[in-house]
Amino acid sequence: MSQAALVNPAILSWSRQRAGLSTEDVARKLPVKPGRVKEWEAGQSQPTFKQAQHWASIAHVPFGFLFLKEPPVEQLPLPDLRTLDGVYPGAARLKYDEYMRALIEAAESAGILVMRSGVALGNTHRKLDVGEFRGFAVSHAIAPVVFINSADADTARLFTLIHELAHIWMGSSGISDGGTPMGRSEEVFCNAVAGEFLVPEAQFHKVWNADIDWQENLPPLASRFHVSTLVIGRRARDLGYITTEQYGAYYQQVLKAFQERVGAGGSYYRTAVAKNSARFSRAVLAQTMSGRMLLRDAGKLLGVQPANLQTYARKLME
Repeated sequence: MSQAALVNPAILSWSRQRAGLSTEDVARKLPVKPGRVKEWEAGQSQPTFKQAQHWASIAHVPFGFLFLKEPPVEQLPLPDLRTLDGVYPGAARLKYDEYMRALIEAAESAGILVMRSGVALGNTHRKLDVGEFRGFAVSHAIAPVVFINSADADTARLFTLIHELAHIWMGSSGISDGGTPMGRSEEVFCNAVAGEFLVPEAQFHKVWNADIDWQENLPPLASRFHVSTLVIGRRARDLGYITTEQYGAYYQQVLKAFQERVGAGGSYYRTAVAKNSARFSRAVLAQTMSGRMLLRDAGKLLGVQPANLQTYARKLME
């Protein structure tokens, strides 16, 4: 018989709730019956060492935490990705596009590759369907990746970016499919992280004006938090100020307007950098310029003709 792990039941409950998991979620992943999980959290029985180790993995906490007398006070030594190097820009508030760019640069500086495209394999006739996914994250110790579907409304991508970065933070890969708040627990958690990062709940409650039409709140709040009106609309939905139907209709309106104004696609090189990630592009080009990688191999990796790599490198530095 396997030896029982003398874990602290209170820590089991704390770690499960911290990860946004229900008892059923943990039971399914272990796997055991939900009643067994409740017994462990009530101190009526103990998991085996193997089960406790698996629990720690599921809850994203160090195994040793489960034996502590009380939950640790967690300090989050994370860079403030709202600005570069954690320094606020002061009175000179960033415009929406600049804010998005600053966040991407900060994420890539932290070692996360951010890739953006609205078509498959560079084929403009194979557009990525926003109805299928808005983005995804691949959590990897060496090369974590965030992908943003550029076919989505430009003002919706900021929320997707933070959502996918939350997946990386958790060490969990995931796909943002644009579903309802009742989706998988990890998706709900990442939505909550994105919402709180972009528009803190306590501040939102203070500035929302219930005496005017809900759409009239969007422009001034978007300016205050320097995000898009779509992000404000989503936050209003998540906090119960508007219905899912109201937000859904507004999102479709914004997406339609975006699709109608999209032109030929802009600069070829700028699009290529967005698709490949600036960090990845610089790594490939450095290997090429040093002679450790063939031009044809670099071209295949970046989707750029070998003859155009020098121009691509120059544009990357602009």
